[in-house]
Amino acid sequence: MRAMRPLVLFDGDCGFCKRWVARWRGDTEGRVRFVRASGWLLKLLGIPKRDMSRAMQLVEPSGRRSSGAEAVFRMLAWSPHRGTRFAARLGLLPGLKQGAGLVYSLIARNRRRASRLDTWLFSRVTEPARHRWVRWTFLRLLGGTFLIAFTSLGQQVLGLYGQKGIRPIREVAKSERYAAQGRWRRPSVFWWDASDAALVKGCRVGQGLSLALLLNVAPRLSATALWGLYLSYVSLGREFLSFQWDVLLLEMGVLGALTAPGGVRPGLGKRDVSALEVFLFRMLVFRLYFGSGVSKFHSGDRTWRELSACDVYFETAPLPTRGGWAAHQLPRSVRHAGTAAVLVAETAVPFLVFGPRRVRQVAFGAFTALQAAIIATGNYGYFNFQSLALGLWLLDDAALRRVLPEGLRRDSELEPEREPVRGPSLLGTAVSTAAAVPFLVLGTTELLRRMGWWPRGPERGVEAGGWLEDRAMPLHSVNSYGLFAMMTVDRPEITLEGSDDGEHWVAYPFRYKMSEVDQPPRQVAPHQPRLDWQMWFAALGSPPSWFLALLERLLEGSPEVLDLFAANPFPDHPPRFVRAVLHDYRMTSREERQRTGAWWKREPRGLYVSPLTLTPVAMRSHGGPRLSWHV
Repeated sequence: MRAMRPLVLFDGDCGFCKRWVARWRGDTEGRVRFVRASGWLLKLLGIPKRDMSRAMQLVEPSGRRSSGAEAVFRMLAWSPHRGTRFAARLGLLPGLKQGAGLVYSLIARNRRRASRLDTWLFSRVTEPARHRWVRWTFLRLLGGTFLIAFTSLGQQVLGLYGQKGIRPIREVAKSERYAAQGRWRRPSVFWWDASDAALVKGCRVGQGLSLALLLNVAPRLSATALWGLYLSYVSLGREFLSFQWDVLLLEMGVLGALTAPGGVRPGLGKRDVSALEVFLFRMLVFRLYFGSGVSKFHSGDRTWRELSACDVYFETAPLPTRGGWAAHQLPRSVRHAGTAAVLVAETAVPFLVFGPRRVRQVAFGAFTALQAAIIATGNYGYFNFQSLALGLWLLDDAALRRVLPEGLRRDSELEPEREPVRGPSLLGTAVSTAAAVPFLVLGTTELLRRMGWWPRGPERGVEAGGWLEDRAMPLHSVNSYGLFAMMTVDRPEITLEGSDDGEHWVAYPFRYKMSEVDQPPRQVAPHQPRLDWQMWFAALGSPPSWFLALLERLLEGSPEVLDLFAANPFPDHPPRFVRAVLHDYRMTSREERQRTGAWWKREPRGLYVSPLTLTPVAMRSHGGPRLSWHV
């Protein structure tokens, strides 16, 4: 015999009421009975019509009757979902219950206005928010992003990290200084084998795992392995793997592994994504954008305060595109409006991430427009594409499925969607909660510290947070984000030159970084040319240690390093001398472009590094320097 269920009586002529009843039906999953109020039923239950006209009524199996906000909370307490039951019990606490009652009365007296607001905030969708399609799509895009990352790295790995590369990982793996710090501080499989073959094989394995995740083969195992493998490169990769999109990919990877369904071919997964997992993704979206916005204000940079950042951004971006050149020609007022739009998108819009369905869709649209503008005007590797994929967590299945191709929705692999959706099991909830809490704590701590609200001192909570942060830092799975907090107003560019006699110099042409003034900006993304990018950073200061290592490899004629360039100007033998020259670059105007055909104009600034040559072998064998100045 079926157990008695609570009975909810509602106004069947009220469209606003019917929409919310439909939503509550989904939340309670048949554990509560919803009936349109009628005269005979009210008389049978002894409920005055006046009470019914003011608020919905709940009659529980025990005979207890409640109305209004209290009825809503007591009804939701019958939900099979633990999160819903917890929220319902909170709503019944003294103070909260009275406040909710006032809000309910206000809405009841203004149903028409409330209905319009409800439609705008939540749309007319009444089914419970599900995220299996969101998870499925995100994991496919995550696999695609990892595939791009490993393919891009594989083309450069020997030139950057091989035995004859700029920053050999083998040197780090054999370094006593790094070993003394503890290998757990830099977790990597390359501690055991950092040979050239292992570095190349790692990228190929990464490509294979990426394809597995892309094709939904063992997604949980694939995502976990991808995170661990990419972490192995980042941990020992130093400057060339220190970009914010590298650590963002790791953070997305570990959250993807946490939420991915188990099994070899799980389809959409039999269980829905938990509310905590969805919140972690949305928290990451918030931290990514809001962190970038807050850093711009905290930096004190004049260009952001005066809304003139876009006056210099397109011209000084590390690897601009033709779209960036065109944007630089826009009227100044338009560029200032663009700067203001960026600040709004990164400081105000992120708060919409935690809003209702329609509000989140507005945030999704704003972030998508921002990323599209960045893709059109600059090359930032796969950063913009992974940011777009991350933004999917602002949607739910009802919103996402409207834009997915019809053929994809009918794919036979996704047949499990026709099965009833099950919530997470008690054990699964406990495990995911235990895994998610550190991310939640660390993410909140990072955000409070970014805003200047994190306390300083020996407080126990601060010490505990510091201990957890210290243990989690090597995993690069909760990070700070803040792109372009300080704008560069000039564009110094380094030209590398070689010579056989110290008099006649020939330039090494880069693959992607601008060199010649008639060289048009290129669309490089999602490929990440890491040497070209680091050359932009190097030009802003004094020569870093990796730059001197690069000059040494050019003097040695390292084939792996030379493959990072567009051509080798010394094909027969390495040059005797190398030097680095600085130029100031500026974008040409439309008139200058039409007249001269040049995209850039440049002026010499002098030497960045004076001519160097290799020290004789005899001196190097006795511990002398490997490079010496050519006078």
